[in-house]
Amino acid sequence: MSSHAQTPARTDARKPLTLHGLRALQARGEKISMLTAYDATFARLCDDAGVDCLLVGDSLGMVIQGQTSTLPVTLEETVYHTRCVVRGLVGGAAWLIADLPFASYQQGPAQAMASAAALMQAGAQMVKLEGGGWTAETVRFLTERGVPVCAHLGLTPQSVHALGGYRIQGRDDASAGTLRRHATELTQAGASMMVLELMPSAVAEAVQADNPTLMTIGIGAGPATAGQVLVLHDMLGLTRGRLPRFVRNFLSGHDSAEAAVRAYVAAVKSGEFPDPVAHSYAAA
Repeated sequence: MSSHAQTPARTDARKPLTLHGLRALQARGEKISMLTAYDATFARLCDDAGVDCLLVGDSLGMVIQGQTSTLPVTLEETVYHTRCVVRGLVGGAAWLIADLPFASYQQGPAQAMASAAALMQAGAQMVKLEGGGWTAETVRFLTERGVPVCAHLGLTPQSVHALGGYRIQGRDDASAGTLRRHATELTQAGASMMVLELMPSAVAEAVQADNPTLMTIGIGAGPATAGQVLVLHDMLGLTRGRLPRFVRNFLSGHDSAEAAVRAYVAAVKSGEFPDPVAHSYAAA
C-alpha cells in the first residue's frame, strides 16, 4: 500500500544552521536542541518543529531494529538511514550529525576517514564518535581534513560491556578527572561539539567551563550544558520498558508528535528541561 499524500511546501522555512550558526546560539546563551531521527517523515517533522540538530544515532539498533544494544549496527545501515533523513530535510534548517557505528573507526584514523566520508557523502554534516584518550588522534586527523566532529564521553554505549552496563560515569574524583582531561584533549584535537551522557551534573558543568568554546550536549548530564539531546522514541513515550530518569515523555498532554517536539524544543530553550533534580545525577 502506498501513500499518495502531497508533501506541503515549506512556507516558514528557517535559515539552514551551520557550525557558525550553532556557535552563535551558544554565544548568546540560547540552548541547542537535538533529537535523534532515522527516517524522512520524522526528520521533516522535527525540522518543522524547530529542532536545531538531528542525530542519526546508532540507537537505531534498538529503537528501529529491535537489537539489545547499538553494537550490531553497521556503517552501511547508518548510511542508509542518513540518506532517508536527508530526504526529509530538503529545504529545512536542522544541522545533521551521523554516528560512526561500532567497528567503523576503531582501527585508526584511516578507517575513520573512510567511514566518515561515506556518511558525509550520504548527506551528514558532522560525524560523532565515542570515547576519549585514543580517539583524540582520530579526531585531529578528521578535523584537519575538513570533517566536523562531535565527540561523546561519559556513558558510551558502544563500550557498554567494558563499562559493566549502563552505569553513571564520573561519580568519583578520579573518573571525573579523567572525563575532564579527555574532554579537553578532544577539544584541542578539533572536536567542536560533544555529547555528555549519564554523568553527574557538576562534572558536565566542569567540562563546559574547562572548554568554553565547546558545544556540550547533555543527555542525563544536567542543565549546565550548551544543549540537550534525547532519543526521539523515548521522548514521545514510544519506547517500552523502564526508561532512564533523564527521559521525559513530551507527548503526554499534547495531541500530536509535532506538538510534543515543539514542547521539547521550548523546554530546552527556556531551561525548563532538564530539571536539575528529577532528570539529573549527583556525584557519589
